[in-house]
Amino acid sequence: MTELSFVCTGVRADRYAAAPTLLFRLRITAAPETRVHALALRCQLRIEPARRDYDPEEAAALADLFGTRSRWGSTLKPLQFAQVSHVVPGFTGETEVDLPVPCSYDLEVAAGRYFHALCDGEVPLLLLFSGTVFAGPGGFQVFPVPWHKEAECRLPTAVWREMTDTHFPGCGWLRLPRETLDALLAFRSRHALPSWEATVRALLAAADGAGPATRGFPAAGARPTTTERTAP
Repeated sequence: MTELSFVCTGVRADRYAAAPTLLFRLRITAAPETRVHALALRCQLRIEPARRDYDPEEAAALADLFGTRSRWGSTLKPLQFAQVSHVVPGFTGETEVDLPVPCSYDLEVAAGRYFHALCDGEVPLLLLFSGTVFAGPGGFQVFPVPWHKEAECRLPTAVWREMTDTHFPGCGWLRLPRETLDALLAFRSRHALPSWEATVRALLAAADGAGPATRGFPAAGARPTTTERTAP
């Protein structure tokens, strides 16, 4: 059986991708002089939020995900970031490859909300590997990549911002400046609104001088009427 080890040596934004993409640089090592014909690699990337500190501003922005600091002992759990597949070309002994990871800046996704909440520092990631190794000096021998194979990575928040700025220059998700987006997120969190539609409707109702529950926007916990459910 061909034993492989994995190390993440760095991560950078792909400035030429059609959509937001990060490139994780992987060093893959087999035994010296071992010939690997190909590697069908699968990788699950997981955010490990308990492995870094947060200032008060970041903690407030993360309240929707993890609650208040007093609850973090039970709520600060790993978050699924991405799951990708990649075919590594043949090599002997050791190789380095870029692992492309498409990213979403959608703030309805927990990972997107987490990244947006961070002001600086690094994001602790854990890369979990699996897949199939095609190796052997003569002919093909097929081996699985053991499930315990993993690698740690520290993703600088500056790299994440570089990636998003490449595709959303001067603005964030919804094409809004970051300051405006942060204010909307704070309003939504303060009023425990379930969606962006509900947030916009609440703001419109407030601008008209009516409470959210009096302008076709149901109060928290209220069930919509038949008319509201069927209205276009």
